[in-house]
Amino acid sequence: MIRIATPDDVPVIHTLIRELAEYEKALEEARATPEQLHEALFGENPAAYAHIAQDDATGEPVGFSVWFLNFSTWRGVHGIYLEDLYVRPSARGGGHGRALLTELARICVDRGYQRLEWSVLNWNRPAIGFYESLGARPQDEWTVYRLTDEALESLGKRG
Repeated sequence: MIRIATPDDVPVIHTLIRELAEYEKALEEARATPEQLHEALFGENPAAYAHIAQDDATGEPVGFSVWFLNFSTWRGVHGIYLEDLYVRPSARGGGHGRALLTELARICVDRGYQRLEWSVLNWNRPAIGFYESLGARPQDEWTVYRLTDEALESLGKRG
């Protein structure tokens, strides 16, 4: 079962984000606080949205997605950028990841969005295989660049 996250889900979303960061071998980079997540997802001007995957039998949260709108200047319409998708190892293979992506694809179709995009670590072969089984294809002509921490500060302080 997939449902839209509520403010009461912030603690579990925070926990799942930390589990994902640990899986991706980058726990020290996961610095978001529950308060920041609450503001981003449910504040006056939400910057992102979230869905929860629940175990069908118990109702226990077993996964989540966090996403936000992007915009294609070439297509002239919004799309969805999937920031995080995670299903706990104990629940993998149960259709939760597919259901989360299906829900986001449904939102795209219903709203006329023409892209659903995300990034995946090159070493995460199980995820890559799963995504490709759904028809997703890598955009290998593009390289993601990122400014953070000192580099971002330095550039941002230039006149």
